[in-house]
Amino acid sequence: MDLVTHPLRFGLKLSGQDTTIHALRAVWRIADESSFDHVWDFDHLASIGAGGPDRPIYEGWTLQAAMAEATKRVRFGCLVTGNTYRNPALLAKSAVTVDHLSNGRLEFGIGAAWAEIEHEMYGFEGLDHRVGRLSESLRIIKSLWTEERTNFDGRYYHFKDAIGNPKPLQKPHPPIWIGASGPSTLRLVARYADVWNIAGGDPERVKELASMFQEACGAVGRDPAEIRWSIQFGWDGADRNQLLELCGQYLELGVTEQVIYLRGGQPEALAGRIAEALPDLRKLDRATMRTDSAHR
Repeated sequence: MDLVTHPLRFGLKLSGQDTTIHALRAVWRIADESSFDHVWDFDHLASIGAGGPDRPIYEGWTLQAAMAEATKRVRFGCLVTGNTYRNPALLAKSAVTVDHLSNGRLEFGIGAAWAEIEHEMYGFEGLDHRVGRLSESLRIIKSLWTEERTNFDGRYYHFKDAIGNPKPLQKPHPPIWIGASGPSTLRLVARYADVWNIAGGDPERVKELASMFQEACGAVGRDPAEIRWSIQFGWDGADRNQLLELCGQYLELGVTEQVIYLRGGQPEALAGRIAEALPDLRKLDRATMRTDSAHR
């Protein structure tokens, strides 16, 4: 493999679905106090998955504001914001507010959105042109974060002398994580992302998508080494060696931002077990760097 150029970082994710505020706060505290690099929620308005849409679920950006106040050092974000749920001006303003609340610790995750039932239930428009809308939103949001006035006359959004103040604390803006697995969205990753959040999961799928990612970067003239790779995956808490092996496999593939998804009925206990394993997980980075050096 190529020499890993980005540091290995670990995060926890408790979605905000089918859980409690107490559990969310407990996980955020563990992430903050146990020296995880980041902690995450997700962005849905109705529950997803086999249990149906009517289970309890909290709104993702409100939770991020709470994360900002509940933590002191850990970075945090949403894997990933559904672009079609909000006007880009509202999303840009929400993100700036959370960035200021946290003294510059926001990681900005965004994707094209996909959940048909939410669009049907709530009357959200745009799922049939979701990639085009995401492309325009990314251009608008970056402009609102960095320019004094934003003018944009697109197919989906129209802005005239739009003001976006204050600007983010992070310069030029919070890191942008884009969730993508198709050719069109990978082009957006290549153009706009600091981090590619790999949708799909297992190591074999990562290998398949890697070549598509390289092609997308080549098509827009972006150096692929500039973009970090992230992935989220589950662990049942039973076998630490299994976790270490899986994280090592992802690192060998170049995935340096690894987010462990807390599924099941005891997220606080599972987060605690992952925290206990964190020192061993950190060693994977050093071991890989030694192996790379020996092969150079």
